[in-house]
Amino acid sequence: MYYQPYEQCPPYTYKGMVPPIPPQQPMMPPQGNMPIPPMNSNDGIVNGGELDQLPMEQSYIENILRLNRGKMASVFMSFDGDVEEFRGIVEAAGRDHIIVSDPETGKRYLLLMVYLNYIVFDEEIEYSYPFDQLETYAPR
Repeated sequence: MYYQPYEQCPPYTYKGMVPPIPPQQPMMPPQGNMPIPPMNSNDGIVNGGELDQLPMEQSYIENILRLNRGKMASVFMSFDGDVEEFRGIVEAAGRDHIIVSDPETGKRYLLLMVYLNYIVFDEEIEYSYPFDQLETYAPR
């Protein structure tokens, strides 16, 4: 009986096995005079405590909340199956949190987005559509 050397044997596969992923080539940096956008720890959203330009192509909750800073809202969150309401003024928002201040008590709440159900505003909310896609969103 003749045995093939190990290197020449076909790999064994079993049902449900994921084939090995070949190693990736390292990415090459851009060549030429291609502009590279600046990278900040806060994605250029906040500049010295003031609202800077929001990314127009993204309508994430955090960006919508930033557009509506200073407005009264009710934030509904679930903790262990119980729903709680936090009522106050939206002061700030990040990728994983919302800061709401209660004007009656002066308390400020740092709320984690992971517990967020929904938010109700007392007035019309600010929501900007991407300028290059207005035709897609325009009412018919």
